[in-house]
Amino acid sequence: MDIQATTIPSDDASGPGVAGPEPPPDEGVQRCLQLLSDAGLRPTRQRLALGQLLFLRGHRHVTAEGLYEEALAANAYLSLATVYNTLNQFTEAGLLRRIAADGIKSFFDTDTSVHPHFYLEGEDVLVDVADGLTFTKIPEALPGHEIARLDVIVHLRRKRR
Repeated sequence: MDIQATTIPSDDASGPGVAGPEPPPDEGVQRCLQLLSDAGLRPTRQRLALGQLLFLRGHRHVTAEGLYEEALAANAYLSLATVYNTLNQFTEAGLLRRIAADGIKSFFDTDTSVHPHFYLEGEDVLVDVADGLTFTKIPEALPGHEIARLDVIVHLRRKRR
């Protein structure tokens, strides 16, 4: 899937937007533009390209490296650092939820609601727990603090024979 060419600002202060034909933005591009605008983010070329990959394909769990590969395949030539920075900006704006599956790998979830996950160890895959979990009680926050979020990750591994 090629990312649609539109003229929008670049993240580089010195560089112009993407040059080329400027067809009327399709519905998906419009949805991304609105999503970024509603989140208070300037719709730069990089953010729009990554937004189309992230938000127009349904609910997803992605890593920065995986999204970088998708961007290259879609002819959106961005650096891995740009992908990381954009994912962090989207997370800070509330568009994504970062899930730290283990001490090394983080996933970015397009569903920002509170929901549990399975992490398939050795396969580096994160999936939603289909039926959810029910908690009868969660601990009180420490004095002077509030619970910001609750992450539940159930680590799975293949059974040994």
